[in-house]
Amino acid sequence: MNSRRVIFFTFFAFFLAQSSLLAQIPQVPAELEFADLIVRINPQARREIQLDVDALYRNPNYLKVKQDRFNLYRPIIERELNNVGVPLDLQYLVIQESGLIADAVSTSNAVGFWQFKQGTAEEVFMRVDGQIDDRKNIVNSTRGAALYLKKHNNSFDNWMCALVSYQMGLGGAKAYFGTRYNGKRVVDIDRNSHWYFKKFLAHKIAFENSYTTLVSNNQRLVEVKVSGPVTLTALAKKYGVTTEHLKEMNKWASNGKVPSGSGYSLVYIQEGDTPFKPAVIEQKPSTQNQNSYKSNPAYKQANSFPRIAGNTTKASQPDQITVNELDGVQASNNATQGSFADKIGMKEKKFRRLNDLDKGERVEAGEYYYTEKKKAKAEVETHIVMPGETLWSISQKYGIKLSSLKAKNRIRRDKDLKVGMVLNLQDHRKRGEEIPMVKVQSLSNQRISQNTNTQQKVEPQVSQPAPVQSSTPSQPSQLTHTVSSGETLYAISKKYGVTVDQLKSWNRIGSQNIISVGQKLTIYKP
Repeated sequence: MNSRRVIFFTFFAFFLAQSSLLAQIPQVPAELEFADLIVRINPQARREIQLDVDALYRNPNYLKVKQDRFNLYRPIIERELNNVGVPLDLQYLVIQESGLIADAVSTSNAVGFWQFKQGTAEEVFMRVDGQIDDRKNIVNSTRGAALYLKKHNNSFDNWMCALVSYQMGLGGAKAYFGTRYNGKRVVDIDRNSHWYFKKFLAHKIAFENSYTTLVSNNQRLVEVKVSGPVTLTALAKKYGVTTEHLKEMNKWASNGKVPSGSGYSLVYIQEGDTPFKPAVIEQKPSTQNQNSYKSNPAYKQANSFPRIAGNTTKASQPDQITVNELDGVQASNNATQGSFADKIGMKEKKFRRLNDLDKGERVEAGEYYYTEKKKAKAEVETHIVMPGETLWSISQKYGIKLSSLKAKNRIRRDKDLKVGMVLNLQDHRKRGEEIPMVKVQSLSNQRISQNTNTQQKVEPQVSQPAPVQSSTPSQPSQLTHTVSSGETLYAISKKYGVTVDQLKSWNRIGSQNIISVGQKLTIYKP
Protein backbone atom coordinates (compact mmCIF):
# COMPACT_ATOMS: atom_id res chain seq x y z
CA MET A 1 0.00 0.00 0.00
CA ASN A 2 2.82 2.42 0.93
CA SER A 3 4.68 1.64 -2.28
CA ARG A 4 1.56 2.48 -4.29
CA ARG A 5 1.30 5.81 -2.51
CA VAL A 6 4.94 6.58 -3.28
CA ILE A 7 4.43 5.72 -6.95
CA PHE A 8 1.23 7.79 -7.08
CA PHE A 9 2.79 10.88 -5.50
CA THR A 10 5.91 10.55 -7.65
CA PHE A 11 3.77 10.43 -10.77
CA PHE A 12 1.64 13.33 -9.51
CA ALA A 13 4.73 15.48 -8.81
CA PHE A 14 6.10 14.69 -12.26
CA PHE A 15 2.75 15.61 -13.82
CA LEU A 16 2.69 18.96 -11.97
CA ALA A 17 6.24 19.75 -13.07
CA GLN A 18 5.40 18.99 -16.67
CA SER A 19 2.19 21.03 -16.46
CA SER A 20 4.13 23.99 -15.06
CA LEU A 21 6.65 23.76 -17.89
CA LEU A 22 3.90 23.53 -20.50
CA ALA A 23 2.24 26.59 -19.02
CA GLN A 24 5.45 28.55 -19.69
CA ILE A 25 5.87 27.45 -23.30
CA PRO A 26 5.11 30.38 -25.62
CA GLN A 27 2.34 29.76 -28.10
CA VAL A 28 2.58 30.47 -31.81
CA PRO A 29 0.31 33.40 -32.70
CA ALA A 30 -1.76 33.71 -35.84
CA GLU A 31 0.13 36.86 -36.76
CA LEU A 32 3.48 38.32 -35.74
CA GLU A 33 6.04 40.89 -36.80
CA PHE A 34 9.38 39.87 -38.27
CA ALA A 35 11.86 42.57 -39.33
CA ASP A 36 9.69 44.94 -41.39
CA LEU A 37 7.18 42.22 -42.32
CA ILE A 38 3.78 41.12 -41.04
CA VAL A 39 3.76 37.32 -40.97
CA ARG A 40 0.34 35.61 -41.03
CA ILE A 41 0.39 31.93 -40.07
CA ASN A 42 -2.48 29.57 -40.91
CA PRO A 43 -3.63 26.93 -38.35
CA GLN A 44 -1.77 24.01 -39.93
CA ALA A 45 1.54 25.91 -40.06
CA ARG A 46 0.98 27.11 -36.50
CA ARG A 47 0.69 23.51 -35.29
CA GLU A 48 3.85 22.61 -37.18
CA ILE A 49 5.84 25.53 -35.71
CA GLN A 50 4.41 24.86 -32.24
CA LEU A 51 5.86 21.33 -32.33
CA ASP A 52 9.32 22.87 -32.84
CA VAL A 53 8.78 25.36 -30.01
CA ASP A 54 7.65 22.53 -27.71
CA ALA A 55 10.74 20.53 -28.65
CA LEU A 56 13.00 23.45 -27.67
CA TYR A 57 11.30 23.58 -24.24
CA ARG A 58 11.28 19.80 -23.71
CA ASN A 59 14.50 19.74 -21.69
CA PRO A 60 14.44 22.69 -19.22
CA ASN A 61 18.14 22.37 -18.33
CA TYR A 62 19.25 22.35 -21.96
CA LEU A 63 16.94 25.30 -22.69
CA LYS A 64 18.41 27.26 -19.77
CA VAL A 65 21.93 26.69 -21.05
CA LYS A 66 20.93 28.04 -24.46
CA GLN A 67 19.13 31.03 -22.95
CA ASP A 68 22.13 31.90 -20.79
CA ARG A 69 24.51 31.56 -23.71
CA PHE A 70 22.27 33.73 -25.90
CA ASN A 71 21.91 36.45 -23.25
CA LEU A 72 25.68 36.44 -22.76
CA TYR A 73 26.45 37.05 -26.44
CA ARG A 74 23.34 39.07 -27.26
CA PRO A 75 24.73 42.61 -26.73
CA ILE A 76 27.56 41.95 -29.20
CA ILE A 77 25.25 40.29 -31.73
CA GLU A 78 22.76 43.16 -31.59
CA ARG A 79 25.52 45.75 -31.91
CA GLU A 80 27.02 44.15 -35.02
CA LEU A 81 23.62 43.68 -36.70
CA ASN A 82 22.78 47.31 -35.94
CA ASN A 83 26.09 48.53 -37.33
CA VAL A 84 25.42 46.86 -40.67
CA GLY A 85 21.73 47.80 -40.77
CA VAL A 86 20.20 44.35 -40.34
CA PRO A 87 16.97 44.01 -38.27
CA LEU A 88 17.56 42.62 -34.79
CA ASP A 89 15.01 39.85 -35.40
CA LEU A 90 17.71 38.11 -37.45
CA GLN A 91 19.71 37.47 -34.26
CA TYR A 92 17.70 34.32 -33.52
CA LEU A 93 19.20 32.72 -36.60
CA VAL A 94 22.50 32.18 -34.78
CA ILE A 95 20.76 29.94 -32.22
CA GLN A 96 19.20 27.92 -35.03
CA GLU A 97 22.52 27.59 -36.85
CA SER A 98 24.92 26.64 -34.05
CA GLY A 99 23.30 27.00 -30.63
CA LEU A 100 26.06 29.63 -30.16
CA ILE A 101 28.77 26.97 -30.02
CA ALA A 102 31.93 28.56 -31.38
CA ASP A 103 33.45 25.47 -32.98
CA ALA A 104 30.25 23.81 -34.20
CA VAL A 105 30.78 21.95 -37.50
CA SER A 106 27.97 20.85 -39.82
CA THR A 107 27.87 17.78 -42.06
CA SER A 108 28.63 20.07 -45.01
CA ASN A 109 31.74 21.39 -43.19
CA ALA A 110 30.25 24.78 -42.28
CA VAL A 111 31.97 26.09 -39.15
CA GLY A 112 31.42 28.46 -36.25
CA PHE A 113 28.72 30.58 -34.69
CA TRP A 114 27.02 31.44 -37.98
CA GLN A 115 28.06 28.29 -39.88
CA PHE A 116 30.18 29.55 -42.76
CA LYS A 117 32.17 27.52 -45.24
CA GLN A 118 35.64 28.91 -45.80
CA GLY A 119 35.00 30.41 -49.25
CA THR A 120 31.82 32.17 -48.18
CA ALA A 121 33.49 33.45 -45.01
CA GLU A 122 36.29 35.03 -47.02
CA GLU A 123 33.74 36.74 -49.28
CA VAL A 124 32.48 38.70 -46.25
CA PHE A 125 35.98 39.67 -45.10
CA MET A 126 36.60 36.95 -42.54
CA ARG A 127 40.07 35.53 -42.08
CA VAL A 128 40.40 31.75 -42.16
CA ASP A 129 43.91 30.28 -42.05
CA GLY A 130 46.26 28.36 -39.79
CA GLN A 131 46.43 31.16 -37.22
CA ILE A 132 42.97 32.75 -37.21
CA ASP A 133 39.47 31.41 -37.86
CA ASP A 134 37.05 34.34 -37.69
CA ARG A 135 34.11 31.96 -38.02
CA LYS A 136 34.72 31.14 -34.34
CA ASN A 137 34.89 34.81 -33.36
CA ILE A 138 31.48 36.11 -32.24
CA VAL A 139 32.25 39.69 -33.33
CA ASN A 140 33.68 39.03 -36.79
CA SER A 141 31.34 36.16 -37.65
CA THR A 142 28.26 38.19 -36.69
CA ARG A 143 29.49 41.09 -38.80
CA GLY A 144 30.08 38.68 -41.70
CA ALA A 145 26.60 37.16 -41.34
CA ALA A 146 25.05 40.63 -41.27
CA LEU A 147 26.87 41.62 -44.46
CA TYR A 148 25.79 38.38 -46.14
CA LEU A 149 22.13 38.81 -45.17
CA LYS A 150 22.02 42.48 -46.14
CA LYS A 151 23.57 41.76 -49.54
CA HIS A 152 20.93 39.11 -50.25
CA ASN A 153 18.11 41.31 -49.01
CA ASN A 154 19.17 43.88 -51.62
CA SER A 155 18.12 41.31 -54.25
CA PHE A 156 14.71 40.58 -52.71
CA ASP A 157 13.73 43.58 -50.56
CA ASN A 158 12.18 40.93 -48.34
CA TRP A 159 13.86 39.63 -45.19
CA MET A 160 12.07 36.27 -45.30
CA CYS A 161 13.63 35.52 -48.70
CA ALA A 162 17.00 36.83 -47.49
CA LEU A 163 16.85 34.56 -44.47
CA VAL A 164 16.00 31.46 -46.53
CA SER A 165 18.87 32.35 -48.89
CA TYR A 166 21.18 31.89 -45.89
CA GLN A 167 20.42 28.18 -46.15
CA MET A 168 19.90 27.84 -49.92
CA GLY A 169 22.33 30.39 -51.26
CA LEU A 170 21.28 33.39 -53.34
CA GLY A 171 20.87 31.40 -56.55
CA GLY A 172 18.81 28.70 -54.87
CA ALA A 173 16.54 31.23 -53.17
CA LYS A 174 15.96 33.12 -56.40
CA ALA A 175 15.00 29.87 -58.11
CA TYR A 176 12.70 28.91 -55.22
CA PHE A 177 10.94 32.24 -54.65
CA GLY A 178 11.19 33.91 -58.03
CA THR A 179 10.02 37.51 -57.61
CA ARG A 180 6.64 36.93 -56.01
CA TYR A 181 7.74 38.23 -52.58
CA ASN A 182 9.98 41.06 -53.75
CA GLY A 183 9.04 44.23 -51.88
CA LYS A 184 6.11 42.60 -50.09
CA ARG A 185 5.48 43.56 -46.48
CA VAL A 186 2.85 40.93 -45.66
CA VAL A 187 3.60 37.22 -46.08
CA ASP A 188 1.36 34.23 -45.49
CA ILE A 189 2.82 31.03 -44.04
CA ASP A 190 1.18 27.64 -44.67
CA ARG A 191 2.17 23.98 -44.96
CA ASN A 192 4.00 24.67 -48.23
CA SER A 193 6.17 27.51 -46.91
CA HIS A 194 9.89 26.83 -46.70
CA TRP A 195 10.82 24.68 -43.69
CA TYR A 196 13.86 26.79 -42.83
CA PHE A 197 11.80 29.92 -42.25
CA LYS A 198 9.27 28.02 -40.14
CA LYS A 199 12.12 26.58 -38.08
CA PHE A 200 13.45 30.11 -37.65
CA LEU A 201 10.05 31.37 -36.44
CA ALA A 202 10.06 28.63 -33.79
CA HIS A 203 13.43 29.90 -32.49
CA LYS A 204 12.29 33.51 -32.54
CA ILE A 205 9.14 32.67 -30.56
CA ALA A 206 11.06 30.47 -28.11
CA PHE A 207 13.90 32.91 -27.36
CA GLU A 208 12.68 36.45 -28.00
CA ASN A 209 11.65 36.93 -24.38
CA SER A 210 14.70 35.23 -22.89
CA TYR A 211 16.03 38.58 -21.60
CA THR A 212 13.53 38.21 -18.77
CA THR A 213 15.70 35.30 -17.60
CA LEU A 214 18.98 36.68 -16.33
CA VAL A 215 22.26 34.96 -17.08
CA SER A 216 23.21 32.46 -14.39
CA ASN A 217 25.63 33.67 -11.71
CA ASN A 218 25.29 37.27 -12.91
CA GLN A 219 27.88 36.84 -15.66
CA ARG A 220 28.91 39.49 -18.17
CA LEU A 221 30.80 39.10 -21.42
CA VAL A 222 33.74 41.51 -21.64
CA GLU A 223 35.18 42.40 -25.04
CA VAL A 224 38.63 43.97 -25.39
CA LYS A 225 40.72 44.85 -28.42
CA VAL A 226 44.18 43.30 -28.35
CA SER A 227 47.29 43.47 -30.51
CA GLY A 228 49.74 40.70 -31.31
CA PRO A 229 51.93 38.85 -31.26
CA VAL A 230 50.94 37.70 -27.78
CA THR A 231 49.92 34.42 -26.18
CA LEU A 232 46.56 33.80 -24.55
CA THR A 233 48.50 32.80 -21.43
CA ALA A 234 49.97 36.30 -21.17
CA LEU A 235 46.57 37.89 -21.79
CA ALA A 236 44.97 35.65 -19.16
CA LYS A 237 47.35 37.03 -16.51
CA LYS A 238 46.62 40.57 -17.66
CA TYR A 239 42.83 40.21 -17.41
CA GLY A 240 42.75 38.06 -14.28
CA VAL A 241 41.28 34.88 -15.82
CA THR A 242 42.66 31.43 -16.53
CA THR A 243 44.38 30.46 -19.76
CA GLU A 244 41.87 27.63 -20.21
CA HIS A 245 39.00 30.11 -19.97
CA LEU A 246 40.50 32.41 -22.62
CA LYS A 247 41.13 29.46 -24.92
CA GLU A 248 37.57 28.23 -24.48
CA MET A 249 36.10 31.67 -25.19
CA ASN A 250 38.46 32.53 -28.06
CA LYS A 251 38.73 29.45 -30.24
CA TRP A 252 39.38 31.72 -33.20
CA ALA A 253 43.00 31.96 -32.02
CA SER A 254 43.85 28.53 -33.40
CA ASN A 255 47.19 27.95 -31.66
CA GLY A 256 46.50 29.76 -28.41
CA LYS A 257 48.29 32.81 -29.80
CA VAL A 258 47.24 36.16 -31.22
CA PRO A 259 49.40 36.79 -34.31
CA SER A 260 50.93 40.09 -35.36
CA GLY A 261 48.43 42.84 -35.99
CA SER A 262 45.94 44.93 -34.05
CA GLY A 263 42.19 45.15 -33.43
CA TYR A 264 41.56 41.50 -32.53
CA SER A 265 38.40 41.08 -30.44
CA LEU A 266 39.11 39.03 -27.32
CA VAL A 267 36.21 38.03 -25.05
CA TYR A 268 36.03 36.61 -21.55
CA ILE A 269 33.39 36.20 -18.87
CA GLN A 270 33.44 38.43 -15.84
CA GLU A 271 31.60 37.28 -12.75
CA GLY A 272 29.41 39.38 -10.52
CA ASP A 273 29.30 42.53 -12.64
CA THR A 274 26.75 44.28 -14.79
CA PRO A 275 27.13 46.26 -17.96
CA PHE A 276 28.29 49.82 -17.33
CA LYS A 277 25.67 52.52 -17.74
CA PRO A 278 26.22 55.74 -19.65
CA ALA A 279 27.75 58.56 -17.62
CA VAL A 280 24.97 60.95 -18.58
CA ILE A 281 21.40 59.99 -19.36
CA GLU A 282 19.11 62.73 -20.54
CA GLN A 283 15.60 62.67 -19.11
CA LYS A 284 12.54 64.89 -19.29
CA PRO A 285 13.24 68.59 -18.77
CA SER A 286 12.61 69.91 -15.31
CA THR A 287 9.80 72.44 -14.95
CA GLN A 288 11.66 74.17 -12.13
CA ASN A 289 13.99 77.14 -12.56
CA GLN A 290 13.56 77.14 -16.33
CA ASN A 291 14.64 80.74 -16.55
CA SER A 292 18.05 80.04 -15.05
CA TYR A 293 19.39 78.22 -18.09
CA LYS A 294 18.44 78.08 -21.75
CA SER A 295 18.05 74.31 -21.56
CA ASN A 296 17.79 72.65 -18.18
CA PRO A 297 17.22 68.88 -18.49
CA ALA A 298 17.72 66.47 -15.61
CA TYR A 299 20.75 64.21 -15.84
CA LYS A 300 22.18 61.18 -14.13
CA GLN A 301 25.92 60.94 -13.69
CA ALA A 302 27.50 57.54 -13.06
CA ASN A 303 30.63 56.89 -11.03
CA SER A 304 31.72 53.91 -13.15
CA PHE A 305 34.70 55.61 -14.78
CA PRO A 306 37.54 54.99 -15.01
CA ARG A 307 36.67 51.34 -15.72
CA ILE A 308 39.34 49.10 -14.21
CA ALA A 309 39.73 45.42 -15.12
CA GLY A 310 42.39 42.75 -14.81
CA ASN A 311 44.67 41.74 -11.94
CA THR A 312 43.90 44.66 -9.65
CA THR A 313 46.00 43.21 -6.81
CA LYS A 314 49.06 44.10 -8.93
CA ALA A 315 47.68 47.34 -10.39
CA SER A 316 50.97 49.15 -9.82
CA GLN A 317 52.83 46.73 -12.09
CA PRO A 318 52.80 46.99 -15.92
CA ASP A 319 50.69 44.62 -18.06
CA GLN A 320 48.35 43.73 -15.19
CA ILE A 321 45.28 45.97 -15.58
CA THR A 322 43.32 47.88 -18.18
CA VAL A 323 41.91 51.35 -17.65
CA ASN A 324 38.87 51.99 -19.85
CA GLU A 325 39.93 48.93 -21.90
CA LEU A 326 43.40 50.41 -22.48
CA ASP A 327 46.63 49.13 -20.95
CA GLY A 328 47.31 51.06 -17.78
CA VAL A 329 48.96 51.14 -14.37
CA GLN A 330 48.25 52.73 -10.99
CA ALA A 331 50.83 54.84 -9.19
CA SER A 332 51.51 53.38 -5.73
CA ASN A 333 53.24 56.54 -4.48
CA ASN A 334 54.17 60.05 -5.57
CA ALA A 335 57.05 60.11 -8.04
CA THR A 336 58.69 62.04 -10.83
CA GLN A 337 57.75 61.18 -14.38
CA GLY A 338 61.24 59.83 -15.02
CA SER A 339 61.38 57.48 -12.03
CA PHE A 340 57.84 56.21 -12.64
CA ALA A 341 58.51 55.64 -16.36
CA ASP A 342 61.67 53.70 -15.47
CA LYS A 343 59.70 51.58 -13.03
CA ILE A 344 57.16 50.53 -15.68
CA GLY A 345 59.77 50.07 -18.41
CA MET A 346 58.87 53.01 -20.61
CA LYS A 347 60.67 56.08 -21.89
CA GLU A 348 59.74 59.25 -20.02
CA LYS A 349 58.78 61.19 -23.16
CA LYS A 350 56.44 58.43 -24.31
CA PHE A 351 54.81 58.18 -20.86
CA ARG A 352 54.32 61.95 -20.81
CA ARG A 353 52.83 61.93 -24.32
CA LEU A 354 50.44 59.02 -23.63
CA ASN A 355 49.05 60.77 -20.55
CA ASP A 356 49.05 64.38 -21.82
CA LEU A 357 51.35 65.51 -19.02
CA ASP A 358 53.38 68.69 -18.95
CA LYS A 359 57.09 68.40 -18.33
CA GLY A 360 57.83 68.45 -14.61
CA GLU A 361 54.34 67.40 -13.45
CA ARG A 362 54.44 64.88 -10.62
CA VAL A 363 52.94 61.41 -10.76
CA GLU A 364 50.33 61.25 -7.99
CA ALA A 365 49.77 58.22 -5.75
CA GLY A 366 46.50 56.42 -6.48
CA GLU A 367 46.06 57.92 -9.96
CA TYR A 368 45.71 55.69 -13.00
CA TYR A 369 48.00 56.28 -15.98
CA TYR A 370 47.86 54.87 -19.49
CA THR A 371 50.63 52.84 -21.11
CA GLU A 372 49.05 52.86 -24.56
CA LYS A 373 47.56 55.59 -26.70
CA LYS A 374 44.27 57.05 -25.49
CA LYS A 375 41.20 57.12 -27.73
CA ALA A 376 39.81 59.90 -29.90
CA LYS A 377 36.39 59.53 -28.24
CA ALA A 378 34.99 58.03 -25.06
CA GLU A 379 32.54 55.18 -24.52
CA VAL A 380 29.85 57.62 -23.35
CA GLU A 381 28.51 60.70 -25.13
CA THR A 382 28.75 63.43 -22.51
CA HIS A 383 30.14 64.43 -19.12
CA ILE A 384 28.88 67.00 -16.61
CA VAL A 385 31.70 69.10 -15.19
CA MET A 386 31.88 68.76 -11.41
CA PRO A 387 33.69 70.97 -8.86
CA GLY A 388 37.46 70.55 -8.88
CA GLU A 389 37.67 68.88 -12.28
CA THR A 390 40.07 69.93 -15.02
CA LEU A 391 40.22 69.16 -18.71
CA TRP A 392 43.11 66.81 -18.00
CA SER A 393 41.32 64.94 -15.19
CA ILE A 394 38.25 64.46 -17.40
CA SER A 395 40.38 63.20 -20.28
CA GLN A 396 42.08 60.69 -17.98
CA LYS A 397 38.77 59.61 -16.45
CA TYR A 398 37.39 58.46 -19.81
CA GLY A 399 40.61 57.56 -21.65
CA ILE A 400 40.15 60.26 -24.28
CA LYS A 401 43.02 62.34 -25.66
CA LEU A 402 43.21 65.78 -24.09
CA SER A 403 43.51 67.38 -27.53
CA SER A 404 40.35 65.56 -28.69
CA LEU A 405 38.40 66.68 -25.63
CA LYS A 406 39.41 70.28 -26.22
CA ALA A 407 38.64 70.14 -29.94
CA LYS A 408 35.21 68.53 -29.48
CA ASN A 409 34.13 71.29 -27.11
CA ARG A 410 36.15 74.24 -28.46
CA ILE A 411 37.67 74.79 -25.00
CA ARG A 412 41.40 75.32 -24.66
CA ARG A 413 41.94 76.42 -21.06
CA ASP A 414 40.82 75.19 -17.64
CA LYS A 415 39.70 78.71 -16.71
CA ASP A 416 37.00 78.43 -19.38
CA LEU A 417 35.64 75.28 -17.70
CA LYS A 418 32.55 75.87 -15.56
CA VAL A 419 30.75 73.59 -13.14
CA GLY A 420 27.60 72.21 -14.79
CA MET A 421 28.94 72.30 -18.37
CA VAL A 422 27.84 69.29 -20.44
CA LEU A 423 30.94 68.36 -22.44
CA ASN A 424 30.86 66.24 -25.58
CA LEU A 425 32.99 63.11 -25.42
CA GLN A 426 32.17 61.71 -28.87
CA ASP A 427 30.88 64.29 -31.34
CA HIS A 428 32.39 67.67 -32.20
CA ARG A 429 30.41 70.70 -31.15
CA LYS A 430 29.41 72.93 -34.06
CA ARG A 431 31.09 76.29 -34.48
CA GLY A 432 29.18 78.91 -32.52
CA GLU A 433 27.12 76.30 -30.63
CA GLU A 434 26.78 77.08 -26.93
CA ILE A 435 27.80 74.43 -24.42
CA PRO A 436 24.71 73.31 -22.45
CA MET A 437 24.65 73.96 -18.72
CA VAL A 438 22.81 72.13 -15.98
CA LYS A 439 22.28 72.99 -12.35
CA VAL A 440 24.62 71.08 -10.06
CA GLN A 441 24.14 70.89 -6.32
CA SER A 442 26.42 73.15 -4.34
CA LEU A 443 29.55 71.34 -3.23
CA SER A 444 28.53 71.34 0.42
CA ASN A 445 25.01 70.07 -0.24
CA GLN A 446 26.28 67.40 -2.57
CA ARG A 447 28.80 66.06 -0.07
CA ILE A 448 26.48 66.11 2.90
CA SER A 449 23.42 64.61 1.23
CA GLN A 450 25.13 62.08 -1.06
CA ASN A 451 23.52 58.66 -0.68
CA THR A 452 24.84 55.18 -1.35
CA ASN A 453 23.48 54.98 -4.88
CA THR A 454 26.35 54.92 -7.41
CA GLN A 455 24.30 57.05 -9.79
CA GLN A 456 23.45 60.48 -8.48
CA LYS A 457 20.77 62.58 -10.01
CA VAL A 458 22.13 66.01 -10.85
CA GLU A 459 19.27 68.44 -11.25
CA PRO A 460 17.95 71.72 -9.86
CA GLN A 461 17.53 71.58 -6.10
CA VAL A 462 14.51 73.16 -4.40
CA SER A 463 14.96 74.20 -0.79
CA GLN A 464 12.31 72.76 1.52
CA PRO A 465 11.33 74.90 4.51
CA ALA A 466 12.21 73.29 7.81
CA PRO A 467 11.73 74.60 11.33
CA VAL A 468 14.75 75.79 13.30
CA GLN A 469 17.17 74.94 10.46
CA SER A 470 19.01 77.63 8.54
CA SER A 471 18.26 77.81 4.81
CA THR A 472 21.99 78.02 4.05
CA PRO A 473 23.94 74.96 5.22
CA SER A 474 27.30 75.58 6.85
CA GLN A 475 30.40 74.85 4.79
CA PRO A 476 31.96 71.47 5.60
CA SER A 477 35.53 71.35 6.85
CA GLN A 478 38.12 69.73 4.61
CA LEU A 479 40.50 67.11 6.02
CA THR A 480 43.31 65.08 4.50
CA HIS A 481 43.92 61.46 5.45
CA THR A 482 47.10 59.58 4.50
CA VAL A 483 46.43 55.89 3.87
CA SER A 484 48.39 53.58 6.17
CA SER A 485 49.28 49.93 5.67
CA GLY A 486 46.27 47.62 6.14
CA GLU A 487 43.64 50.35 5.93
CA THR A 488 40.51 49.93 3.81
CA LEU A 489 37.95 52.41 2.53
CA TYR A 490 35.41 50.95 4.95
CA ALA A 491 37.72 51.45 7.96
CA ILE A 492 38.53 55.02 6.92
CA SER A 493 34.85 55.84 6.35
CA LYS A 494 33.98 54.62 9.87
CA LYS A 495 36.83 56.62 11.37
CA TYR A 496 35.47 59.89 9.97
CA GLY A 497 31.75 59.09 10.03
CA VAL A 498 31.23 59.22 6.27
CA THR A 499 30.22 56.63 3.68
CA VAL A 500 32.45 54.61 1.38
CA ASP A 501 30.64 56.09 -1.63
CA GLN A 502 31.41 59.60 -0.40
CA LEU A 503 35.11 58.74 -0.09
CA LYS A 504 35.11 57.30 -3.62
CA SER A 505 33.33 60.32 -5.07
CA TRP A 506 35.54 62.92 -3.36
CA ASN A 507 38.74 61.14 -4.44
CA ARG A 508 37.71 59.76 -7.85
CA ILE A 509 38.27 56.16 -6.77
CA GLY A 510 37.11 53.59 -9.34
CA SER A 511 34.75 50.66 -8.96
CA GLN A 512 37.57 48.35 -7.79
CA ASN A 513 37.98 50.36 -4.50
CA ILE A 514 41.77 50.44 -4.87
CA ILE A 515 43.77 52.66 -2.50
CA SER A 516 47.53 52.66 -1.88
CA VAL A 517 49.73 53.19 1.12
CA GLY A 518 50.72 56.88 1.27
CA GLN A 519 47.78 58.04 -0.83
CA LYS A 520 46.22 61.33 0.29
CA LEU A 521 42.44 61.19 0.65
CA THR A 522 40.29 64.31 0.83
CA ILE A 523 37.47 64.11 3.40
CA TYR A 524 34.70 66.63 4.07
CA LYS A 525 33.13 66.78 7.52
CA PRO A 526 29.79 68.62 7.87
